[in-house]
Amino acid sequence: MATALPSMDSRSGEGTESLVYAGFWRRMAADLVDNIVLLPVMGALVPTRWPAHPTLMTVAQALAAHPWRQLLELVFGIVYSVVFWVKFLGTPGKLLLSCHLVDAHTLGPLSVHQALLRNLGYLVSYATLGLGFLWIAWDPRKQGFHDKIAGSVVLYAPRHAQRG
Repeated sequence: MATALPSMDSRSGEGTESLVYAGFWRRMAADLVDNIVLLPVMGALVPTRWPAHPTLMTVAQALAAHPWRQLLELVFGIVYSVVFWVKFLGTPGKLLLSCHLVDAHTLGPLSVHQALLRNLGYLVSYATLGLGFLWIAWDPRKQGFHDKIAGSVVLYAPRHAQRG
């Protein structure tokens, strides 16, 4: 299990100015890695019979014909993210790119409640036509809408800085 970063109180007067927040492109790359990791897992859980000559319409029809698959993927995705966020401070993609998902106030691990709120916050980020994710690029603490809802931040902690 990953250890939490030092709390704000134990940082001997250091403020948030010493923190490095993970930016939009780093987080996008981490999400891409996670999707590449999850794609074969999801395909193995509930195989779908794909059309011989897939088009956007036939793929959409194949997905609509399997509502249980969609429900299973949703539940698996939520469980996957909650477990990794709470126990390891990030999914494999985030950890590979030296990112740590933590509570914005304590800099400790997220609670299960916060992790579930963050998943719910993804709906808000998507519902705003992706603005909730793009917000990461402009926000001073690099928080998307889902981070603000859950009270989380993603910190960038390069491996060479962790050895000291």
